[in-house]
Amino acid sequence: MFSYRSITMLAITMLLLSGCSFVDRWVYRPDINQGNYITQTEVDKLKVGQTKEQVVYVMGNPMLSSVFTDNVWYYIFRELPEHGYVSQKTYTIIFDQKGNVTDIKESSIGKENLEQMDNEKELN
Repeated sequence: MFSYRSITMLAITMLLLSGCSFVDRWVYRPDINQGNYITQTEVDKLKVGQTKEQVVYVMGNPMLSSVFTDNVWYYIFRELPEHGYVSQKTYTIIFDQKGNVTDIKESSIGKENLEQMDNEKELN
């Protein structure tokens, strides 16, 4: 039959084959934030009709601006929590020729959006 030594070796082998997934939650992973750190308070201060200077005062410098014109600014904030899913918020601010805000658009990517994209990949 199986001896104590055989059972111990089998248990150690199974533990090694499981890889690090067994202890993954115990491993420290720092939160990773990238881009413009944006709070809802700052977003609430944005209004149509503000100048570019007012927008910079409220939101800071944009992460990106349009290649073809300086009338579209992008503020992007991406975060990856310690053991969570990636989420991203993008604010697109559109200015008129005088440099006043004409439109503010918000888009976000979170766990739900990523799962939906995975499901669409499986269907194709």
